Amino acid sequence: MLGTKFWDRFIRQIKRNPGLIPLISFIGLGMGSAALYLLRLALRSPDVSWDRKNNPEPWNRLSPNDQYKVTPPLPILLSALPLAHNLLSCLPKVP
Repeated sequence: MLGTKFWDRFIRQIKRNPGLIPLISFIGLGMGSAALYLLRLALRSPDVSWDRKNNPEPWNRLSPNDQYKVTPPLPILLSALPLAHNLLSCLPKVP
């Protein structure tokens, strides 16, 4: 009963304000895309293990040809900062 009132009111608002249709469409598309991306991460990522009994360490199953992201340690990032500063100082200044 409560659900039908909600949808009736929703349809009435859409009829009164047709400009809401693109807004609702893009919000729905964004939410659907985010849900599919989370599902993909949950099912395909080597960091997620759904079966801890048969596969307790899934990251050991990666072959050398598999692509995975490696985060560099902080000292390497900090050592690159002076180089970036020197490169940026060579650019002409915009008034």
